[in-house]
Amino acid sequence: MSLNSEYTSHKLLVANRGEIAVRIIRTAQRLGIATVAIYTSSDALSPHVAIADEAAHLQNYAGDQQQLASESKLYLSSATIISICKQYRVTMVHPGYGFLSENEEFALSVEAAQMIWLGPQPDVIRIMGLKHEARRLAANAGLQLVPGSQGLVNTLDEALNIANTIGFPVILKATAGGGGMGLIVCQNGSDLSKCFISAQERATSMFRNGGVFIERYYPAARHIEIQVFGNGLGDVVHMGERECSVQRRHQKVVEETPSPFVTGHSGLREDMCNAAVKLCRAIKYASAGTVEFLVDDESGEFFFLEMNTRIQVEHAITEAIHPGLDLIEMMVAQGIAQQSGARGLDHANQSMMQAIYDKNLTESRIHAIEARVYCENPSEGFKPSPGILQLVEFPKENWLRVDSWVSTGTEVTQFFDPLLCKLIVTGSTREQAVSRMVQVLKACKVFGPPNNQAYLASICNSAIFKEGKATTRFLDNFDFSPSAFTVLSAGIEMTIQDLPGRRIGLGIPRSGPMDSQAFSAANILAGNTPETEALEIVVLPGAGCKLKFHSFALVAITGKSATVKINGKQVPMWARLAVSENAILDIAVLPGPGFRIYLAIRGGFPEVPQYLGSKSTSMGLGGYQGRSLRVGDQLSFGSQSSSEQDEIGPIAFLLPKSLIPVYPQDWVIKVLAGPYDDALILTPEGNAKFYSTKWSISSSSNRMGIRLESDQSIDWARNTGGEGGSHPSNILDNGYALGTVNVNGDTPVILTNEGPDMGGYVCLCTVATGERWKLGQLSPGSTVTFRKISWQDAQACMKASLRWIETVQAVIAGSQPHAGFIDGALEGEGRELSGILYRNEWLPESPRPAVTFRQAGDSAILVEYGEMRLDFVLRVRVHALESEVRKRNIKGIWSFAPCIRSTLCHYDPSVISQADVLAVLLNTERSLPDSALDLQFSGRKITFPIVLDDQWCHDALQRYMRTTRNSAVYLPSNIDYLARNNGLEGGVDEALQKLMDSAWLVFGVGFYLACPFLVPIDPRCRLVGQKMNPSRTYTPSGAVGIAGPVAAIYPVISPGGYQLFGRTLPAWQTWGKGPDFASDRPWLLQPFDQVFFEPVSEERYLEIEQEFNAGQYKFKIEPAVFSMAAYITFTDSIQQEIAEFKRKQAEGTAREEARETELLREWQAQKAVKAPPTVLVDDTGMVVGTSVTSSISASIWKIKCQPEDVIQSADDILVILEAMKTEINVLAGEENVGKVVKSLGKGIREGASVQVGDILAWFE
Repeated sequence: MSLNSEYTSHKLLVANRGEIAVRIIRTAQRLGIATVAIYTSSDALSPHVAIADEAAHLQNYAGDQQQLASESKLYLSSATIISICKQYRVTMVHPGYGFLSENEEFALSVEAAQMIWLGPQPDVIRIMGLKHEARRLAANAGLQLVPGSQGLVNTLDEALNIANTIGFPVILKATAGGGGMGLIVCQNGSDLSKCFISAQERATSMFRNGGVFIERYYPAARHIEIQVFGNGLGDVVHMGERECSVQRRHQKVVEETPSPFVTGHSGLREDMCNAAVKLCRAIKYASAGTVEFLVDDESGEFFFLEMNTRIQVEHAITEAIHPGLDLIEMMVAQGIAQQSGARGLDHANQSMMQAIYDKNLTESRIHAIEARVYCENPSEGFKPSPGILQLVEFPKENWLRVDSWVSTGTEVTQFFDPLLCKLIVTGSTREQAVSRMVQVLKACKVFGPPNNQAYLASICNSAIFKEGKATTRFLDNFDFSPSAFTVLSAGIEMTIQDLPGRRIGLGIPRSGPMDSQAFSAANILAGNTPETEALEIVVLPGAGCKLKFHSFALVAITGKSATVKINGKQVPMWARLAVSENAILDIAVLPGPGFRIYLAIRGGFPEVPQYLGSKSTSMGLGGYQGRSLRVGDQLSFGSQSSSEQDEIGPIAFLLPKSLIPVYPQDWVIKVLAGPYDDALILTPEGNAKFYSTKWSISSSSNRMGIRLESDQSIDWARNTGGEGGSHPSNILDNGYALGTVNVNGDTPVILTNEGPDMGGYVCLCTVATGERWKLGQLSPGSTVTFRKISWQDAQACMKASLRWIETVQAVIAGSQPHAGFIDGALEGEGRELSGILYRNEWLPESPRPAVTFRQAGDSAILVEYGEMRLDFVLRVRVHALESEVRKRNIKGIWSFAPCIRSTLCHYDPSVISQADVLAVLLNTERSLPDSALDLQFSGRKITFPIVLDDQWCHDALQRYMRTTRNSAVYLPSNIDYLARNNGLEGGVDEALQKLMDSAWLVFGVGFYLACPFLVPIDPRCRLVGQKMNPSRTYTPSGAVGIAGPVAAIYPVISPGGYQLFGRTLPAWQTWGKGPDFASDRPWLLQPFDQVFFEPVSEERYLEIEQEFNAGQYKFKIEPAVFSMAAYITFTDSIQQEIAEFKRKQAEGTAREEARETELLREWQAQKAVKAPPTVLVDDTGMVVGTSVTSSISASIWKIKCQPEDVIQSADDILVILEAMKTEINVLAGEENVGKVVKSLGKGIREGASVQVGDILAWFE
């Protein structure tokens, strides 16, 4: 069939989603047919939306009631879809499979609207859709039926009589059912009595038709179907059979053609195909369809089951054995032909010639197999597993076809069928096809929540499948044990970490284990390399960690002392342990110091993909789903040696006690002075007091930072931070080293693995790299005292920690320990040590600014120019320094973190010494010209759409006023505050106009997730504002705000304190989607880019945001050059205007600071008033008891309990959830037996949606 005007004059709407929608659109595009996709909110970023020529949001066209319906029901709204068709001038509709594909009313509506229905006749859909009617038609056509009822069965007595006549077992079928749903097998009369009424109710609920009928159930049978195509004029062709016997819960999992069973029974193919064609000719069938048969595995006798009047999921394998066949194209051609005078494809058309298909079936040596990859958990009863697909990679082979709708970053929701993709392989023999399928299933990387890929591989590797002997009962007792564990209890926090984490900079956290020593030891004990990914766990009394292992594993547990049990039997920590199949590993906290526990499993977690070079969990990135593990999560681990399983006992190796670290309650941690513990920041007495204070660890500490508490104040040597801020701890933003002690106000915080890499607070000292492991074991209530050491001593600390790791490795290899765990004093302790490495003072006659080189731990140097003020001359000099160092390509210097007037140079001390790095920086600085006037730098001019004074930032402020602080100088409007604070008489309008009148220069990229820091190039547009105090807990992604003279674009939803004035697109795209991003570069901006904001409406922004999230948006980017000479010329020409602007700004700032001082005092006084003690209650005001929560995002189908019910059994069903067309029973559990249901959780009702962790029921 060739492209012609018959096709190009049409517009096709696909009334479906997922892979079939993509499949149909691809064929339409090849034919030159314009396409329209439909979608719901959760599908907005799906590929069928992106690749279609046009797309319509179903909610926008639905009625008021339909808008409240679940997402899946919107695809079933015939009226809504017809309305969209009319709006978009659609000429033809393809329904795909599922949804409305076999809905007579929808087909009639399409035809009534003068559009082409790409499917069979509506009356045929109705008759064949009612399975008892289809049985009658098949019988009339001479086909043999499965023994059963002659029509619908209305009463239980009638059902029992029929069942007794045909013999048990029987199967109850919903006449309007499909897709394996609405089927119940009954082994005897008792089963039938229990199930009959519920089967009718379920059929009514699911299919709006409660009719059921009965058939004899054949336990050992084959499910074989025939692909047919008719022209509606009585001409029908078949393309051969497909065997679909491999099923779970009556749903197909693996299909193949030709059938190994049919091939082995002479004449069976001809008989079955003739029967299918005979039936279709009798009803003058039009379009593609499938006639399904049940075949007795022993006799080969076949019985009509049903007819599917649509394209089938598994149609691809039929296309594979008939080269050039495209069933979708045939359906389009038939639809167009039906509309023409011909009323259908001509029987002489090549596609309607049976001889061609017969030749392929008899002469072709192609065998095709399809495996359906579902996001479901085979070891948990095929429970749906919604979540983010963190990596999707398919191998490329000329014998492999992948029909898919997913890619890296796709979110699989609970609303729809969990099919991710279909893998179709071909081979010259069945044996080759099976081998290739096993190969593909092992090579495909679909990583994220659990899926059935390993299950499919196990099926295809089984002897029964390889021999072609699988029946419909094959999977009922199929033995499959994944190499995985399930989380039964997750403690307070349990994350995946690896070493060394991410070493990228740009505000992308390092992550990795907080205690690298215990982490490495756990891996070595488990038989891994020290860097392998493992679990970091925090447990507290009443919140332990419990894991169920589905298969044998070798593990090791280190870190804080805990009670460890395997199947109830206590085992030691710091040992290699053997965990047997189906064993429960239980970790409970013991009193005492220490905080984090590490669990390593041999082989690590191969299905956890790397993100930016690491598997570590961080801020929604990496690890498993970018978060801590939760109850119900299942994690696959590496394959284990079967020989070790047979040979070793539960304890394979125990580390000598002398090598096991003892964690104290009162810690001493060695630090390097600086960058800012000098006399300009702290008084000499304050400096001594800081290092002598025994700081307590706050309970609000986490992986981002460890907060320190003391009744001792910090003695500052200054009153304010100048342009950096009003508090003496404030500075203009600069880089932070990992492990630095950052002072936020008067509270020291040790910035740890998830901490920011730049900000606006001073850092007094930095923990030595060899001492950072201690931070992982600091527990709330323990103390820490800092001891200054030299850079050389820091290297000795690092070597000592490495020696301990090497000793552990040697002992496990069979050597005797030559030393224990070392944590002693060093020779350099107690000496006067300065954080300032070198300082070039400013000379009045020289244009060169002063420059200070500050120590920032043992692996970074902070280079700081000039005075504490925003100055483009200083920023240009920073950029020049970095550019020159990069040109020299110094081995060991791996990153810079530039900001307002400084840059933090990161280096690897194992490659280059501090002295050598300092020499490089000094020599490079001296090589720069005295004046910056002649410097210019290439960058890009990038236009960002922005909504000014937008609804999302308004919402963030309303939340802040409700939950944090309701009265402040910057409330209720940040923009109104900015206008007042900058002395702008024109108010909000003038403030917004100034913010739009200038291009913004990117001064720095970092803090968190490549957040850009921007400054207006025009000094007359540099509005200033204070940070919100306290900060917001919520800021929308893409929000733009100002703090001091600097603006930032928030990369993700996060806390924040900048004054918000609009919302744009974030300069961060987590999965690197879009023409301006890449998977290894998910950030957009770099220093000296110039940002231009282009105001748009909120409606247009929502369209742009959807394009951006789908990876379809392209920024307007042009090359640009920033010239210092041009900048100085420009600013010199407007000096009077700048001076007047700054005068008014200073007056406005003084007024607003005075107001804020009073408002802050009033708020703090209100806060200090003690509230009366309250009883902890839930949202309904009820006293909290025990509860049962949802383990999955789902809809509530049935509520089976009521208040005052007494729980009789652990197996009592409380609620039935529905997700991805699957029912999930929520059981009461042993712990609630005997308790009384007090109430349902807030908002719990049938039809409501619930998220993971939502409370379903309360008990007392």
